[in-house]
Amino acid sequence: MLQSRFLISAAHKSSGKTTLSIGLCAALKRRGLKVQPYKKGPDYIDPMWLTRASGRPCRNLDFYLMGHEEVTDVFEKQAVDADVALVEGNKGLYDGLDLDGSNSNAALSKLLSIPVVLVIDARGMTRGVAPLILGYQAFDRDIRIAGVILNQLGGSRHEGKLRAVIEHYTDVPVIGAVQHEAGMQILERHLGLIPSNEAAEVDSQIDRIAERVSQQVDLDRLLALTQHEYQSKPLNVVPRPPATCRIGIARDAAFGFYYSDDLLALEEGGAELVPINTLRDRHLPHIDGLIIGGGFPESFMSELEANVSLRQDIRRAIDAGLPAYAECGGLMYLSRTLRWKDETKEMVGVIPGNVVMHDRPVGRGYVRLKETGASPWDSDAPAAEIHAHEFHYSSIENLPDGLIYTYDVLRGHGIDGKRDGLVYRNLLASYTHLRSTRRFSWVKRFLALVEKHKNTASSQAAA
Repeated sequence: MLQSRFLISAAHKSSGKTTLSIGLCAALKRRGLKVQPYKKGPDYIDPMWLTRASGRPCRNLDFYLMGHEEVTDVFEKQAVDADVALVEGNKGLYDGLDLDGSNSNAALSKLLSIPVVLVIDARGMTRGVAPLILGYQAFDRDIRIAGVILNQLGGSRHEGKLRAVIEHYTDVPVIGAVQHEAGMQILERHLGLIPSNEAAEVDSQIDRIAERVSQQVDLDRLLALTQHEYQSKPLNVVPRPPATCRIGIARDAAFGFYYSDDLLALEEGGAELVPINTLRDRHLPHIDGLIIGGGFPESFMSELEANVSLRQDIRRAIDAGLPAYAECGGLMYLSRTLRWKDETKEMVGVIPGNVVMHDRPVGRGYVRLKETGASPWDSDAPAAEIHAHEFHYSSIENLPDGLIYTYDVLRGHGIDGKRDGLVYRNLLASYTHLRSTRRFSWVKRFLALVEKHKNTASSQAAA
């Protein structure tokens, strides 16, 4: 199968690769091509935009959370019916956790056997662009840089100089030259790009970016330089089982951080996902379990406080033993109060603590956890060590002594630098973001708790 596959990377972070990746997805989709996007590393926000731009769920590829075989399998499985497989990297091409670069974008390029399209933030550069490109080529000869996209150019004269230098000193083709334009930028906030489920006029913004990318990137050349004959693996389609439980999931402008793989795993495990809008829905629907993911509750804390009836429903349900799982923003929502910018608002009140927003991150990056044995999620074989991630600007204060925690934090911050995963009845609430992988299937364990609670409730009702 002839298919175009490539990884969008850069010399350093904040070079504009996300905006260009969004534009490329949308521009190629306009041509009638099926574009499958991927994002390297732990990220929720960029995948939302890439999903919206391509029309296909973006998948995360993460060396820290997944083994190499799982990374490859996820990539191949989603790419099997696509015309283009676009992977957006994180940070710079050779940046990573380890000295040997085993966690880098370059390592992902080699594992997947795909070329790199290097984005260069060319502001203030002229002749210096040549040694930069030559150095990136020479540093690892196993990496094939298919071409470069010059970004943030100061005008046609600047572009001409850079093209002349690159053509004279290197053999790397320039496949795009994108001028600096304020309208290309996506608004940012403290946690990165504003999520696509919240930003106003998202589709029109994507259209603007796609139009500029179509005009300034040679799409035909990009496809030609990255096309290859790939041997596609047979797609093993497993029939989805009938739903055996209803899982409420908070999905609105305040909460939207979910891995598409995890949502799929919930459905494949027999869950019917019931969307809940914490800003507008006045009551909980009939559900067997509840999930409240991360997001930006601080930006909507007035609306969350105003929805008193839903907050009361959630508290009563969790008090009554409803299986529930909350991550980061979800934990904040379930606390007593949330304080930000000298304002304090009432939240659900299940967790006996008060959340305070700070100007700088409290916990940021990958984490390692060890189970304490107190998890409400039963397991015959608790994980020896759980790899996950966190990114929060808040902390939770005034927690009483004697609370139960699911995890000891080996790396990271969690709730207090030592522990994470508060347990109350059948609720597990943490700052940690989990991903359901072969290494640790939190979805399977959560659904087992839901089924156990359903059976218990049915037995009690029958009695």
